[in-house]
Amino acid sequence: MTEAKRPREIRTIYDVASRAGVSIASVSRVLNGQGRPRTETRERVMRAVRELGFVPDGAARALSNGLKEVVGVVFRRVSETPFEDEWLLFVDVVNRGIQVAAHERGFDVLVSSIGLHDQDASPRLVAIAGKVDGLVVHDRVLAAHGMPRLAGTVPIVTLNSAPTPGLMNVRCDNGSGMRQLVRHLVLDHGYPSLAYLAGAPSPDNRARALAFEAEAVATGARFETGPAWQGNFSASGGARVIASLLDRGGALPRAVVCANDQTAMGVMQALGRRGVDVPGDVAVTGFDDIPVARHLHPALTTVRQPLQHMGACAFEVLHGRIRAGRAESDVVFPVQLIIRESCGCAPSSGSERQSARPWVPPTGPVAH
Repeated sequence: MTEAKRPREIRTIYDVASRAGVSIASVSRVLNGQGRPRTETRERVMRAVRELGFVPDGAARALSNGLKEVVGVVFRRVSETPFEDEWLLFVDVVNRGIQVAAHERGFDVLVSSIGLHDQDASPRLVAIAGKVDGLVVHDRVLAAHGMPRLAGTVPIVTLNSAPTPGLMNVRCDNGSGMRQLVRHLVLDHGYPSLAYLAGAPSPDNRARALAFEAEAVATGARFETGPAWQGNFSASGGARVIASLLDRGGALPRAVVCANDQTAMGVMQALGRRGVDVPGDVAVTGFDDIPVARHLHPALTTVRQPLQHMGACAFEVLHGRIRAGRAESDVVFPVQLIIRESCGCAPSSGSERQSARPWVPPTGPVAH
């Protein structure tokens, strides 16, 4: 007869503390992501965890503090066609930041989406809220007036939304980025005319449009905006606007400033199909600096917002509210103008360079 396998010895937090040579409280803080344990303490605890094969009892820990240890992330699908949603190029990078930060804290992430034409997302959000400890809600999912009511049932952090009293929000400094971009096109390149190809209605789009107009006026450039330049944050939307303009025999501005990188991709494709050279005839710029932007031909000049860091910050703000009832009300990330070739700049020795003409906000720091 073969010898029966001995049951695996169950290790406890006491074993980890003994092996690491620290207190049980220190082990608990490291494993639960609480406080700010010293780097040496964290390393000793995690080494002991690995050596002992210790598995934290997440279910028991959650039960003891009343947490599910799950956060929800909800975004709006731009397209109703399965597997063809260009918006995911942006959303996936942000959500990746949320997931990395959540997993470091021992939380799982429930990702859900709301249909493009779903007029009332409230029931869906309420159902998700019942399964999680808190929600990260991307812009345009729920109207501003519906947020406070939902926030009364579960902690909420909004991403790229307008600051709302009583709610937590994480966003980038849209105005700074757009001002840097317009000044580069007008003052550094000398382009006399610009157009802003807008995205779908949203706080981000509105802030970028207002900053574009203000800086175009300040620099003395002619500019175009309005219904003829209305896109929807997608490459197909940008291509449609350019095709419609050229079909009507309209004149192109010297530079097209797009609401985001996907729009710029569509604009560059549509111009190329009509024999319009980018940037020789028309310069094109984007906003966001999604990973593919640097691989376009020509490489895309754009404004970089730290998408993954914004996602991670959204989780940390939410985690602070869940664990301790505290959180910043409005976190604003600085942005960088990334100069590549689509604006008319010559290729540099590297793949990109930052603007030599930074825009300094007139009042106070960027982060609030």
